[in-house]
Amino acid sequence: MIEVKNLTKHYGKNIALDNISFKLNEGDVLGFLGPNGAGKSTAMNIITGYISADEGTVTIDGHDILEEPSEAKKRIGYLPEIPPLYQDMTVQKYLEFMYRLKKVRKPMKEHISEICEMVQIRDAEEKIIRHLSKGYRQRVGIAQALLGYPPVLILDEPTVGLDPAQIIEIRKLIRDLGKKHTIILSSHILSEVQAVCDKILVINHGKIMAEGQTDSLTLLGRETRKIKIVAEGREQNLYSALKSVDKVMNVERLGETEKGCYEFIVESSADVRRSVSKAVARTDGIILLMQPEGRSLEETFLNIISGKSE
Repeated sequence: MIEVKNLTKHYGKNIALDNISFKLNEGDVLGFLGPNGAGKSTAMNIITGYISADEGTVTIDGHDILEEPSEAKKRIGYLPEIPPLYQDMTVQKYLEFMYRLKKVRKPMKEHISEICEMVQIRDAEEKIIRHLSKGYRQRVGIAQALLGYPPVLILDEPTVGLDPAQIIEIRKLIRDLGKKHTIILSSHILSEVQAVCDKILVINHGKIMAEGQTDSLTLLGRETRKIKIVAEGREQNLYSALKSVDKVMNVERLGETEKGCYEFIVESSADVRRSVSKAVARTDGIILLMQPEGRSLEETFLNIISGKSE
């Protein structure tokens, strides 16, 4: 759905983007991470066609953003960090204006009504935008991005400035949109990316430092692995069985979680999940939970941009 190849962008002697490439399939939700000045905004502006690259290409659903700008942009819905709202318009009039500007070819009244229902702003359609809360204004911004139902959504800091309740609502909305759209989400809130995105790309000094599935990225650079295990059986037998597994370095007892069930943290130098399952089974125990314990995304992010994960 989105293919970025060898993007390079200079501002004078400064390199904003240094030969970056990545690809997103339909339905992917990508978290775009990086410190200030890393090149995130430059990359997003090139992907949306607002600026051009010095080298490289961007294709949206097979259409080059520079060679076929109209076709490519029809497939993109964009929410900048500051939504492009006309404060003295009502929500309805603003969405009608954006509908015409984007040359959407759907029944206007029904289409706008459907989008307002989707982003839960039906009760605000006749209100003037400047009278709305920040959370509602963000929803209006997302509504304009959805006009025409483009397959690609690019959201730049969609929850900045919102209160905790509004953040939860917008995150849920984005997760729901991810079921039908390919999404790039730029955010400096790492917990938000972890909660919403299934893929992460980390950029620093214009270079891609790491990319991958959200869960796998939190394990990047670890010399040891940790697994939380809850098992039913005799505590001492379970503990001895876990200690006996090859590559297990340490077993920590966390106590009884319910009658006859015990929790452990197993630290190992390799993936020992299958060996652990067999060892517990030999004690006639039953594993109720086996959950990898990755480090926090914050720790991973700091290690990546400092070069410690390499």
